[in-house]
Amino acid sequence: MGELVSAGNKGKGVRSDCFVSLELTSGGGILLELDSKVAVMYGNDIRKEIHAILDHYAIRDAVIRVEDSGALPLVVAARLEAAINKAMQSKKEFLLPMLDENQYTTAIDRNRFSRLYLPGNTPSLMINAGIHHPDGIILDLEDAVAPDKKDEARYLVRNALRGIDFYGAERMVRINQGERGLADLDFIVPHNVNLILIPKCEHPEQILAVNARIHEIQQQIKLLNPIWLMPIIENALGVIYAYSIATAAENVVSLAIGLEDYTADLGIRRTTEGSESFFARSMIVNAARAAGIQPIDSVFSDVADMDGLRENVRRSKALGFDGMGCIHPRQIPVIHETFAPTKEEIEKAKKIVAAFHDAETKGLGVVALGSKMIDPPVVKRALNTIQLAVKMNKLDENWRESNE
Repeated sequence: MGELVSAGNKGKGVRSDCFVSLELTSGGGILLELDSKVAVMYGNDIRKEIHAILDHYAIRDAVIRVEDSGALPLVVAARLEAAINKAMQSKKEFLLPMLDENQYTTAIDRNRFSRLYLPGNTPSLMINAGIHHPDGIILDLEDAVAPDKKDEARYLVRNALRGIDFYGAERMVRINQGERGLADLDFIVPHNVNLILIPKCEHPEQILAVNARIHEIQQQIKLLNPIWLMPIIENALGVIYAYSIATAAENVVSLAIGLEDYTADLGIRRTTEGSESFFARSMIVNAARAAGIQPIDSVFSDVADMDGLRENVRRSKALGFDGMGCIHPRQIPVIHETFAPTKEEIEKAKKIVAAFHDAETKGLGVVALGSKMIDPPVVKRALNTIQLAVKMNKLDENWRESNE
């Protein structure tokens, strides 16, 4: 008899998941016990999937118990495959089809106002996350997953990348630190991940190590889709090296800060007004702007305080950030609306851009709006505001024609 191994979650409050226990035996064939809430409708399909996976791994003798709380086939497959690999260490993979809807790439400069963190071992939170329309969905393999669940979470995240509709959101994964994080890449790079978050980044060598492994995997599978990187600065050393990290590779598109770990590193308490992190956040913004990439702020942890979130986003925007993380779907609309250009900002930008074009038409070297001279950086900022307003459908792209 082999060792009894298990994977998945069960118990009160667990939804859309299953718990699989597996024991390889020396005879007796396959003994499968299925306890499912949906057995009447889907019991035969679940059994058929389980046997297909066992056949794939050439398992002929085993005792299996599955306690199902309404798991999708991709979840059942992930849990069983994780258990099998605990029992026998195989290099095989059982891959379900990739949804056509998930075979897209993302632009280097796309909007990243919001990125929604989802625990990488909790399928119930993943299934419909895309309907809330965050700019990015993060399947988290790091802090949101218990240490003894990290290996099995990889299979679930891999299957989610293939089989869950993200509704066009940027498909992100936060890997673990160090060697474990490099091993995580085997489960996500081949499956069209768009962006990888590198946690607790404190030196450019971490970027280079991740990229080296990404390129190695891509060469093996002959797939060269762009994969962007978002290092997360979470301690004092990372803040000091922020610009070096931001410029470590061409696929670094954003630089984020994680304030919970940063304030812990300094031995101080994180406050709502954020005065204790002003230096670090300013460093991140300046490093990102100097590198020509997006600065991204930390999460706001009180999911019930929408007024506090709105004020936090205003402060973040005023510091120069382009977006922030969120930990609940209800935060997404507030983040989008507050980071978006206001009506007053759009109107002012329209006047500046119109004055710029008027000066160009007349061959003037100086741009004036009323009695004020307009410097080139101001024009550039106004053009960025117009571009963003058009992207967010707050301004018609032909607005100049309608004003003439």
